[in-house]
Amino acid sequence: MGEFSTIMARDGHEFQAYLSAAARAPGRGAVVVIQEIFGVNSQIRAVADRYAQAGYTCIAPALFDRVRRGIELGYSPESLQEGRGYVKQLQPKQTMEDVAAAIAVVRNSGRTAVVGYCWGGSIAYLAACDLPLACAVAYYGTGIASSLEKKPRHPMQFHFGERDAHIPPSDVARIAAANPEAEVYTYPADHAFANEQRSSYDPASAALAYERTLSFLSRHLAQERHAS
Repeated sequence: MGEFSTIMARDGHEFQAYLSAAARAPGRGAVVVIQEIFGVNSQIRAVADRYAQAGYTCIAPALFDRVRRGIELGYSPESLQEGRGYVKQLQPKQTMEDVAAAIAVVRNSGRTAVVGYCWGGSIAYLAACDLPLACAVAYYGTGIASSLEKKPRHPMQFHFGERDAHIPPSDVARIAAANPEAEVYTYPADHAFANEQRSSYDPASAALAYERTLSFLSRHLAQERHAS
């Protein structure tokens, strides 16, 4: 189990991040988990702990702390609208500074990946374009198709649900075409299929996606460290 710590972005903003230590010593590297629009809630903390159990130092920055500290939402329609409201209040540059701060905290653990879910999947894509990483993984990133003018500088892996009304097959095809070297996987599932607390959770698809994610992380984080 991890715990919250206070970290600081380059602009002086102090915010919370959930830090979970690698279960193995020495660890395999580091993973920055990027939240959905529901904050660093119990589900995101469980995801961070899962990657830590797999051997990675893991950190989940509370990106909504720019708006209000301690935001943890459930999955009701009201929470969905509330979370979208928080996203609208964030400046993309500041969000990237917060992700960069989280990367800086865990870089001593080795090469670092970003893994993001939903809104966080879109942030993971942008992080791969702009920040020093080894690789990035995006689960059903809802804003990726509108950000394809930016090109990742690091290896990418994408996971999409074939029944996801938020990301139609045409958008998945555009993302794949714009990122021909990336790994792009689709599953017979809906949006947020990897979140066990949501009604759209699909255990088989989630397990396969996690297996592929671990394989991807192992390949790219096990390489000799360099200033990527």
